[in-house]
Amino acid sequence: MPKPYASVVIDAPVDDVWTWVRAFGGIAEWHPALDSCVLQEGDDHTVGSVRRLTSGDAVFVERLTALDDAARTQTYEFLESPFPVRDYRATIRVAPVTSSGATFVEWWADYEADETETGWLTPFFRDQVFAAGLAELGAHVTRPH
Repeated sequence: MPKPYASVVIDAPVDDVWTWVRAFGGIAEWHPALDSCVLQEGDDHTVGSVRRLTSGDAVFVERLTALDDAARTQTYEFLESPFPVRDYRATIRVAPVTSSGATFVEWWADYEADETETGWLTPFFRDQVFAAGLAELGAHVTRPH
């Protein structure tokens, strides 16, 4: 099973970063590839909530499947996606860097797809979704609001 993965260190306190990541309906505020995010069911902090994301003409519908404030993890799955994937489940984890006061964030997914598709899907998810999103999350969290 392919497992795209990206991580970043953000020069901000862990609670500040977790506040932005934890808001399930707020991802479009910091992810550069997203035009909008609307909660269709539930709210930002309830497992089972469903969000609808748009990126250009692409539409994604995702369900929050796990939220753990103690471990600072959020897991979601695709309900609808333009990508040729099955059983897509992604997790974002936020952790303190105790030596510096910064925050370590990692984002990964597990999914199934035809072998001919994983050659482009895995680097796409890693670079265009996770790494690009984490870079902008860092910039977003550290700029004044």
